[in-house]
Amino acid sequence: MEKESYNVDEKPGHNGIGEHQAKTGRLAEAADLYGNVEEAEQLGYVSRGLKSRHIQFIALGGTIGTGLFLGIGGALTTSGPLSILLGYTFTGIAIFAMMQCLGEMATWLPLPGSIPQFCARYVDDAMGFAVGWNNWYNSAITLCAEISAAAIVIQFWEGARDINVAAWISIIIVVVICLNIFAVSIYGEAEFVFASVKIITIVGLLIMAFIVDLGGGPKHDRLGFRFWKNPGAMKEYDSTGDTGRFLGLFNVLVNAAFSYGGVELVAVAAGEAENPRKNIPKAVRRVFWRILFFYVLGSLAIGVLVSSSDEHLLKAQDEGAPGAARSPWVVGITNAGIPVLPSIINAVILTSASSSANAFLYTGSRYLFALAQNRQAPRIFLTCSKAGVPYYAVAVTASISGLTYLSVGKGGSAKAFAWFQNIVTIASLWTWVSICIAYIQFHKALKAQGIDRNTLVFKSRFQPYTAWFALIYFAMIIIFSGFDVFVGKNHSHWSTDTFIAAYIGIPIYIALFLFWKVFKRTKFVNPADADIQSGKAALDAEDANWPELVPRNFLERIWFWIA
Repeated sequence: MEKESYNVDEKPGHNGIGEHQAKTGRLAEAADLYGNVEEAEQLGYVSRGLKSRHIQFIALGGTIGTGLFLGIGGALTTSGPLSILLGYTFTGIAIFAMMQCLGEMATWLPLPGSIPQFCARYVDDAMGFAVGWNNWYNSAITLCAEISAAAIVIQFWEGARDINVAAWISIIIVVVICLNIFAVSIYGEAEFVFASVKIITIVGLLIMAFIVDLGGGPKHDRLGFRFWKNPGAMKEYDSTGDTGRFLGLFNVLVNAAFSYGGVELVAVAAGEAENPRKNIPKAVRRVFWRILFFYVLGSLAIGVLVSSSDEHLLKAQDEGAPGAARSPWVVGITNAGIPVLPSIINAVILTSASSSANAFLYTGSRYLFALAQNRQAPRIFLTCSKAGVPYYAVAVTASISGLTYLSVGKGGSAKAFAWFQNIVTIASLWTWVSICIAYIQFHKALKAQGIDRNTLVFKSRFQPYTAWFALIYFAMIIIFSGFDVFVGKNHSHWSTDTFIAAYIGIPIYIALFLFWKVFKRTKFVNPADADIQSGKAALDAEDANWPELVPRNFLERIWFWIA
């Protein structure tokens, strides 16, 4: 079927394919997955309300989190500038490899909350259960952590410290719920705005760092690579000599893996994206440049802007200073004698934390929706509003945000909340490992069922070796993420609390897998029998009806390239 062309101001109807046609297409997709039209009509289905610019900027925003603004400071103080540059580069390469795998699967079958569905279809129903619930609690608890972080960031400003932090938590919770409960397009618009702010800021910071490094700041002090010589490019960590420098680098690998958390969000949103066969590959292909530009250049900029032994940075990290006070960007800006910017950076960090909270409520609800589609969660979570929002899934995920109030208390309650945060530290790595395993099996299934990968809309390169590389890399970080427990900082002794905090995520995932494996007596999927077709026919029919956007002038041509 020849695709109809139209410009941005002449869309024929809902999502550009007509209101009735869009509704019919989504109903057909739901009926194909659920097995009957009646259930699909009764439950409803999510809506493809995320436009191309939403998907592109969700992908952009997913690679810029508080880790780039705050968390990287701790890695700099312990490991040095060259270590953070190498650590974020190596991990970025593995992330890009993983996203190539996910992009191919998500383009073949763009389903909402797709990761557990891929694992269940291509590997084992038990893996779908494990990764689905792993991702749900990861999203729900990270939602709490981001709301708490946003509330703490607000206290960077003196006037805000007079108000109880519980009030700020309540306000943020209400705002985030409102952005998610009405329509997915509202969530998309919010993320578009949040991501735009973060992108503009990080671009501005990179330009500022370049200017200051060359002596263009108020003090006209040319920094060059001064801090790479003194105190040094790679700091020793937990040991001396080459061993200490290697451990310092490995410490950054762990830190970087956590900073990249959420990068897979674009695939979670695939089930609600307009024209997913075009927009998802477009977003995935650009992941490499986003990682290179934001994280690799960002880590390089921080390494030349501020010393890893800067007393202000060390003090802020040790005392847990609120908001931007812990950011190496702010320390570097302050040292350069540039006023006003610290408050602006704090506002951006607040925006980043709020954006993450918004995104994790969305992803958590869609993982719950996907689990219900797999019949691994109550079917009530499939119920959607007329706008296509699975409101029960959103409500249950949002209810977990009440745990954020634990961070207000002192002593036991605050310690309990810290444990919740530790539980999810490995969850993202488990997700990435599961994606790689699912892709390896998906690759085998295509071959076993006679499907030529050259016919795919999006074909990732060097497969399945790319998937194996990423799988081994992430598995290595999971196994050795708690190396501090064994070597001990400054040769300290064994700590049971530290060991449990570092590795609690491993038995949780394994327990989820074994529970469903034993309870349902599931079997590993034979590639020849893997379900790679259910739901695809309706998606193919819908894909044929997406009209082609035609830019009318040079400015629109640039905008379409960006978004």
